[in-house]
Amino acid sequence: MRSWLAGFAIAPFVFWSAISSVYAANVLITEEEAKLPPPKGAIVADRRGITRGPKIKVLDESEPVHSPMHFQVMFESFGGAKIDLDSVKVTYLRNPNVDLTPRIKPFLQSAGIDIPDVELPVGEHMVRIDVKDSDGRIGSTSVVLKVAP
Repeated sequence: MRSWLAGFAIAPFVFWSAISSVYAANVLITEEEAKLPPPKGAIVADRRGITRGPKIKVLDESEPVHSPMHFQVMFESFGGAKIDLDSVKVTYLRNPNVDLTPRIKPFLQSAGIDIPDVELPVGEHMVRIDVKDSDGRIGSTSVVLKVAP
């Protein structure tokens, strides 16, 4: 009888942990991916210049953040061109690189990427974002996401 009562008392906790994992934050980078070695000679490239290609702006990239975080990227196109959503590619720069595009697709809009609750491991994570506009012009940026403990 005691074992049955103990099981009955534990059941709500097991049920709650299963439910809470369904509603957990969106994992952008896993712990295993974060342990991959960085590519040799990897630096954040600033490709700003005179171009009519789409611009990409990552919000809140300057200071360390805590996980989960609100991950926001804004796209800006020029000359009446539209952002080609099928061209958006997000890559975690590791060796080998990790394609994050399928993880961000549900949050992709013509204005950018908006994920309210992204899970990231502690550390620095270099991510590259590539996009094209309807005129075929390319925009690309790399950003280091710094996640504090």
